[in-house]
Amino acid sequence: MATHLPTSSLPSTRLSKIALPFTKSWNRAQFTFPKSSIGPLRCAVSVLSEPIQSEKTNNGKPYPAEVSRTIMELSSVGTLSAPTQDGWPLGIGVRFAVDPHGTPVLFLNDATSKLSVNCKSTIHVQLEQYGLRTPQCTVQGTLEKPEDTTALKKLHSVWKKRFGHEVDEDHLFLLSVERVLQLEDFAEDGIWVTSSDYKLANPDPLRDFAGRMIEEINTHNREDILRFCSIYVDLDFQVSDAKMLWVDRLGFDVRFRSPQNDVFEARIPFPREVTDEKGAKSSFNCMSQLAWEVEKNFHAAEFEKAKQLKKIQYTGL
Repeated sequence: MATHLPTSSLPSTRLSKIALPFTKSWNRAQFTFPKSSIGPLRCAVSVLSEPIQSEKTNNGKPYPAEVSRTIMELSSVGTLSAPTQDGWPLGIGVRFAVDPHGTPVLFLNDATSKLSVNCKSTIHVQLEQYGLRTPQCTVQGTLEKPEDTTALKKLHSVWKKRFGHEVDEDHLFLLSVERVLQLEDFAEDGIWVTSSDYKLANPDPLRDFAGRMIEEINTHNREDILRFCSIYVDLDFQVSDAKMLWVDRLGFDVRFRSPQNDVFEARIPFPREVTDEKGAKSSFNCMSQLAWEVEKNFHAAEFEKAKQLKKIQYTGL
């Protein structure tokens, strides 16, 4: 479905329309263009009125603790590594849920119950993003079997909420979180996250629909993504192909190809932090409109472009 920007804030020279495949229930709010930066752009009620604060961001990205919480919330399977009773380390695939603090709750059947309890263990979890990038985290802690009836009922409640069915409480375990290793992708350096930072962090508010939004944009808005790269990223070459990888409350990641067939990634921030799907779509639409205005010389590029590029060596586009 094509949705159109309001005409009251647009110049009379606007000749084309941007098509976005978003739902009928989305009513785009009025907005005005910024005079000195992208920052003052206001696109929806759900967009925060204050600029993104540096203490809340990591160069325009969520901090690793928040990324780790998001990975754990969106995933339900991982690899548990723990010593067996004869001392050998064993890695097995398991299903898991997480409690409100991000603590993994595991279901171990009789075949895996021979793992040593109250020993140092890890669970490794991966989250594939549009088939191009796989952020991941490894939670280190102690595999525990709660004996308290109240604690077991809480674990059972967490499990039922995640999977929608009953399980035998005797097979429920938890992995206490001591620290977390977070990686942006395969073959990249990891960042250690403390237990307290992990537990205090919140998973990203856009997580439940980010994948669907990325799929829609990459399918129906290729020209917008190419324009984003040329307008919002400081490049000295023409982008030949581009895809959006992920979107979160602070912005989105794009991967693109140069004429020399090199592949890069860049982070493009939103004008303001967003808190829900409506705000994310509104911000995307506003940025699409502004980029079109700049490309057609209807508006000056009076904003700071993204300058940090990461060259991708080990995978394509």
